[in-house]
Amino acid sequence: MTSASLSLLAPAKLNLFLHITGRRDDGYHNLQTLFQLLNYGDLLEFTLTDPGVIALHTAEASRYPNVPMDNNLILQAVHKLQHLAPADAPGIDITLTKQIPMGAGLGGGSADAAITLLAVNALWELGLSRAELASIGLSLGADVPVFIHGHSAWAEGIGEQLQPVTIAPAWYVVVMPDCEVSTASIFSHENLTRNTSAIKMADFLAGRARNDCESVTCELYPEVENALSWLSQTVPAQMTGTGAAVYARFDSEAEAQKVFAKIPANLQGFLAQGINSLEMDISDI
Repeated sequence: MTSASLSLLAPAKLNLFLHITGRRDDGYHNLQTLFQLLNYGDLLEFTLTDPGVIALHTAEASRYPNVPMDNNLILQAVHKLQHLAPADAPGIDITLTKQIPMGAGLGGGSADAAITLLAVNALWELGLSRAELASIGLSLGADVPVFIHGHSAWAEGIGEQLQPVTIAPAWYVVVMPDCEVSTASIFSHENLTRNTSAIKMADFLAGRARNDCESVTCELYPEVENALSWLSQTVPAQMTGTGAAVYARFDSEAEAQKVFAKIPANLQGFLAQGINSLEMDISDI
């Protein structure tokens, strides 16, 4: 066994663009996006305990009182692997220190699920590959595979067709209005653009890309539009995912810090560096 305990970062992500290229017969949408991982996220601690015990706790629960503890993606991820574990496998006690807000488009739930799959696979010595874990993770959410592979990536399909990419170093100011966006509401909205033509990386680098969800989210959630308007006064800014978070890119930490220091009292936010690869704490996950 590698260790009786693991402490791992579940990173936030940004969508550097998001195009909806079609709607499938099963109701899902085909898309193109560029996932940028960040060095900011939730912290998950896993400790082996008595067999049969699967427990989840939150640190600083008062910060995010609406985090569901009885049926969230972390526990669902554990249950996905339970039938593969030996009957006498030790239990797992999980502590979540939540930093990524829910309904922000930052991938918090998906990242938590992915890191849980990686950790449980290691702790129970199941020997599943990243590809096998990504396939399992896809049943929990379309964004889960990118966190399992742990690399910023160009994504297509419903977000599961991944091509690792190296993104130029950058710092990001991320601003979060006081609202939670319903992804289902955005993707079901009649005004959502669903026929954007597919692009290449060269188009993105030339600035020919956008977030197709942004206009609908701003229409339904004025708080997002207000946050975007404030951040755009200083630098080009856009929304990540279906929102609610908006962000701006900077070449240096000093430039980002100047804008971050001016975030108004009615908004929250954080400063983070983009990372191309997530460094895990143990060698075999």
